[in-house]
Amino acid sequence: MPTHEGPRTVAEHLAEVLALVSALPAVTTPIDEALGLVLAEDVTAPEALPRFANSAMDGYAVRAHDVAGASPEHPVVLPVVVDLPAGAESLTAVTPGVAARIMTGAPVPPGADAIVPVERTDAGVRAVTIFAPAALGAHVRRAGEDVAQGDLVLGAGQELTPYRIAAIAAVGRPAVRAHRRPRVLVMSTGSELVVPGETLRHGQIPDSNSYLLAAAARAAGASVVRLGAVPDDPDALRAALSSRADVDLVLTSGGVSQGAYDVVKEALIGLPEMRFVPVAMQPGKPQGLGRLDDGTPVLALPGNPVSAFVSFEAFVRPALLALRGLRGAALHRPRLLARATEGWTSPAGREQHIPVVLTQGEDGLEVRPAAIRGSGSHLVASLAVADGLAIVPREVGAVAVGDDVAVVRIAP
Repeated sequence: MPTHEGPRTVAEHLAEVLALVSALPAVTTPIDEALGLVLAEDVTAPEALPRFANSAMDGYAVRAHDVAGASPEHPVVLPVVVDLPAGAESLTAVTPGVAARIMTGAPVPPGADAIVPVERTDAGVRAVTIFAPAALGAHVRRAGEDVAQGDLVLGAGQELTPYRIAAIAAVGRPAVRAHRRPRVLVMSTGSELVVPGETLRHGQIPDSNSYLLAAAARAAGASVVRLGAVPDDPDALRAALSSRADVDLVLTSGGVSQGAYDVVKEALIGLPEMRFVPVAMQPGKPQGLGRLDDGTPVLALPGNPVSAFVSFEAFVRPALLALRGLRGAALHRPRLLARATEGWTSPAGREQHIPVVLTQGEDGLEVRPAAIRGSGSHLVASLAVADGLAIVPREVGAVAVGDDVAVVRIAP
């Protein structure tokens, strides 16, 4: 926490934001509904996987000794004693001098110790002509080759991706204990804001922030209640908050600076745990954070669209990931180094987070500012073309062509 007067650093503010939240309770969730959730328990294998030795190829189960001398010039012919599709339960043994026709995934029959792929045979049904040898154990998936009974398959704290869900299904688990998805209330403030598509009077603009922040929260794994725009009336804001649905986080934009109509600040500053503070960053200097009367965390962001998005990336996204059960490095996007192809200035004493465009150059990643006509925090069109945010340290007043710049990628 900051111990000095004046603006706090981005890291100090983030630490206080994260202190407001903790992982949400775990619930038992069917695996076909668990995509994107975070495990709250270890998943271990109740039995070996594969459970039984099975064929890795369509072909013929044989004794390797029987086909050791097989070649195109001197093929080996074996009678086929059984047909084994995947799922077969036949226990017919492969004795010396015979073969079993077998499909991928079918249990290897007793006595067989190798699989000859069908491509090395004449694909016979009653008898098979084999044109190549098979080494002992060839194309046989051994029991327990993937995991042994009791092995750790996934650990608590891991996010459930499609392939991780497949691993859980493969060990026979139909459901898991996972942290529930956070619910977020998103609202923007400003009497000038109207629903996109409505006729605008002079001085009005479409509300973009509530859509921006709602979409960003969903992309971070939250479910969202988007309230839209609330006018610059403290009573209207208090009424909206008092009638809200049950949520885990309230997210507002606008009304947090020093102006005469800063409605969020006016409505919430009296709450004992609510604070409005300057952060040494650009854009996004005015920030609010704290709790409502019922203990619900609230993060109040500035209203300019680029400021709101930068603030979301710096503070809100990590908080949502922490609510989901992630922790440590998983709360942060990885930083890349890219070489500047254009220069720009950065305000003294403030950490700059500037939307940028990344391209692949001959010698690695290259970066340039996304904004074409200036760098104001109101220039929402720059976000549409940006695929990263360049992070310029507080002590750096300018980025020159050729400088290496830290960048977080915000687009796939």
